[in-house]
This record gives sequence, structure tokens and C-alpha cells, in this order.
Amino acid sequence: MPFSSVYPHYVNKVKRKGRTVEELHEVIQWLTGFSEKQLQQFIASEDDFTQFFAKARIHENASMITGSICGVKIQEIEDQLMLKIRYMDKLVDELAKGRPMEKILRTSK
Repeated sequence: MPFSSVYPHYVNKVKRKGRTVEELHEVIQWLTGFSEKQLQQFIASEDDFTQFFAKARIHENASMITGSICGVKIQEIEDQLMLKIRYMDKLVDELAKGRPMEKILRTSK
């Protein structure tokens, strides 16, 4: 599935809850290491999630993302691609739920 086909759903989800596209981009960029320019290229392309995450540099603190998404505990996901997709889903959910940005963007303790 192309990232560009899911991206508008992320935008709608966060905007419905009063968050901004800029905040969404900040969360995606934190997770993937992409610049704004790189992110815009993915939004405009037909690259699927496999290609998207193959080019990403997943943040070193991404493993701090825990909890459940779609009824599945993130820490129990073994498939690396699905794990990265669920990381992003969880971050977008937290953003939409109004969680403070400093908690969404995990920092070392």
C-alpha cells in the first residue's frame, strides 16, 4: 500500500482533533529521520510502506513506543515492517488524542 494513500487519513485524523499538519510532520520526521523535503517526496510518490521504511532511519528511542494499537501489543510484533508501521500508527493516535508533543517524541530517561 502506498504511503501517499494513507497519509491523507493521518492528516484528517489529527486535524479533526485540533492538531496540525506541522505537528504530524514533526512526529513522522522524528520516527523516520526524514527531512521535510524527503517527506514531501513520499507524499507525492507511489512508494509503498516497504520502500518508505527501507529509506527511513528509525529513531533510537522508537523502542520506547509501547501499548496496543488495533488490539495488538506493539512490543509483541515480530515482523519488522509491521512494527514500524504500528509505531507510526501509535504516534499518530497519541497526537490525535492530544498527548503533549514532548511525551510523543520519547526522550531517554
